Amino acid sequence: MTRLALLLLLAATLLETSASRAQQVIDRIVARVENDVILMSDVRQLAEYQVFVDGKAESDQQILDRLIDQWIVRTEAAAARFPQPSDQDVERSLARLKRSFSDSDSFDERKKQSGLTDEEILRQLKSQLYLSNYLDSRFRASIQIDDNAIAAFYKDRVVPRAESRGQTPPTLEAAHDFIQEALVQRAINEQSDKWLKESRSRVRVENLLNENTK
Repeated sequence: MTRLALLLLLAATLLETSASRAQQVIDRIVARVENDVILMSDVRQLAEYQVFVDGKAESDQQILDRLIDQWIVRTEAAAARFPQPSDQDVERSLARLKRSFSDSDSFDERKKQSGLTDEEILRQLKSQLYLSNYLDSRFRASIQIDDNAIAAFYKDRVVPRAESRGQTPPTLEAAHDFIQEALVQRAINEQSDKWLKESRSRVRVENLLNENTK
């Protein structure tokens, strides 16, 4: 190969490398929350986890809103020195997640679709478990579910759902604890949403998502 041909080949290679780098997604700040930042990579990682769990992801703005809420919860939990979930708790949570799929092949296919590795799934799972455990500990003690609410849920939700599937509804006694926990979780979610809305009004947030896409 002549010197000229070698130089032309080298130049072409450098141009291809530069073009490839230009096409790569550059991480950027999409929000500032107090003295912290949220990156586009954080949005993408949560989107991938949503695809894994639900089969689809919310919009970037919806995910960013969730990440801001998670920052609020995580900051308060850390200030309260709330413990991280144990490895056993994470494994149990992973087992429950796997049971939500029809079989192991469906689980593996969804994982492939999301693009997540096993380590990334466990990291996201542990993070979500930490947040939900803290909210549970913060609000559960104040929630009271009476028997009338349980009976109404049984009549309006449990019985019609079983009958629509051609199944015999369980007795109210058999379904009592399940219904009570479902109502407790609903109340926790409602109180958490109210608290987060109030907390967010006191937190300095700068949303840069749209500015970074101009």
